[in-house]
Amino acid sequence: MDVKDYVGFDAVGLAELIARGQVTPAEVEAAAREAVRAVDPQLNAVVEIWPADDGPGPGSAPLAGVPFLIKDLGITMAGRRTELGSRLAAGNVAAADSTLMSRFRRAGLVTFGRTATPEMAYSTTTEPVLYGPTRNPWDLTRSAGGSSGGAAAAVASGIVPLAHATDAAGSIRIPAAYNGLFGLKPTRGRIPVGPDVDEIFNGLAVQGCVSRTVRDSALLLDLVSGPAAGDPYVAPEPPRPYAQEVSRDPGSLRIGVLAQPWGGHRTTAPVAEALSRTVRLLESLGHRVEQAQAELGVDWEEFVLANARQWTANLTAWIDELAAASGRPVDFSTLEPPILASYHYGRRVTGTELVTALAVRNRVSRSLARSFDAYDVLLTPTMPDLPVPLGTHGRGAETLDGLGWLRRLLDLSPFTAAFNVAGTPAMSVPVTADPGTGLPVGMQFAAGYGREGRLFRLAGQLEQAAPWSDRTPTVWAGNHPGR
Repeated sequence: MDVKDYVGFDAVGLAELIARGQVTPAEVEAAAREAVRAVDPQLNAVVEIWPADDGPGPGSAPLAGVPFLIKDLGITMAGRRTELGSRLAAGNVAAADSTLMSRFRRAGLVTFGRTATPEMAYSTTTEPVLYGPTRNPWDLTRSAGGSSGGAAAAVASGIVPLAHATDAAGSIRIPAAYNGLFGLKPTRGRIPVGPDVDEIFNGLAVQGCVSRTVRDSALLLDLVSGPAAGDPYVAPEPPRPYAQEVSRDPGSLRIGVLAQPWGGHRTTAPVAEALSRTVRLLESLGHRVEQAQAELGVDWEEFVLANARQWTANLTAWIDELAAASGRPVDFSTLEPPILASYHYGRRVTGTELVTALAVRNRVSRSLARSFDAYDVLLTPTMPDLPVPLGTHGRGAETLDGLGWLRRLLDLSPFTAAFNVAGTPAMSVPVTADPGTGLPVGMQFAAGYGREGRLFRLAGQLEQAAPWSDRTPTVWAGNHPGR
């Protein structure tokens, strides 16, 4: 199998070829490694590759033989480095598989490397000091998003058909939008994050993937979801496999549209026009679309402050643990300025302030839940602007404290974090692209708690009505041996 053939298949398609004996897992893996050599020098999406472990034989697991990459954070693979994009954790080697890693193995995925993340996943762009910036395959001068920017750039450029990702405030959906991919943040409690932790950032963070096709994300969620012993949250069992939902008719949905965010950066003209095109498409498919009355439940500044307290308190404990394990100091030699500032801010958060922040989480969750009594689905732009130039997030960042840094992140990506706070599923769908630049524009759809099936039905319908698989990133031009 050459790279040109390889990048034309999604994960399900590759697994079917392998199961039928039309290609061997070794041939598929070789094509994936050739794709890394061809495009990653431009992108810097993959921070390490390694010899893949022998996985299940062809046909013995649903995704047997499919090449896969894990994020450099949020998951551990026995004997492999997990460095969190940080000098503080450089060289850290995991002693054991996490629960999710074990499930990826059971699914048959062939994990042969790890993807870039910003330091501690604490940014919405992937530009860490440790490994350098990850570039967007549609425009190498722009951000690939974050914190799963390496995963998204690797999938969009054809290195792998899908990749592991995490999401605490939009880290699946933001890079999916920037890179023209499908990315679904599952319901809180759908995928286990243990066993070393029971929750991440007080339940804000979840695990998942980014993919080029809807069916890949649906099948992988089927294969890795379900509670593990001791999990604090358990999402309701779906009535049928998600892989079956993709081809089911979603019916006529009542969709509430939020064109402008609750606060932060206002939606720009190119994204507003893309939203209008999406509304027209939805109406042509028989959906009832109207302006949403979706209240956040708190004002924007209160939302930002509560998240800053919750995020930094957790970050500080995490950094202290890493410093104790590595014997390294917590200073500018090990942490980037925004992360060090956030660490010091988190040390000043009191127990009472953290409890107050969790009360804000409850108010936001209750308020958004009422929105889903009125609407089947909420629609927003995933991001208020097109992919930003590299360096945008870091301008003047050394002058910001922990609250100021998080305000900058939430101002730049104001639509996504509310659904992490609420714990409800939300997805970014690459419905359209900007005609002027050719850059992808993601649209975010959110549903009530446990309603991933509804989102997969709608995503499958949109994929059929407005296919995105024929759009070609500019990184494929020139030396890429692919499409």
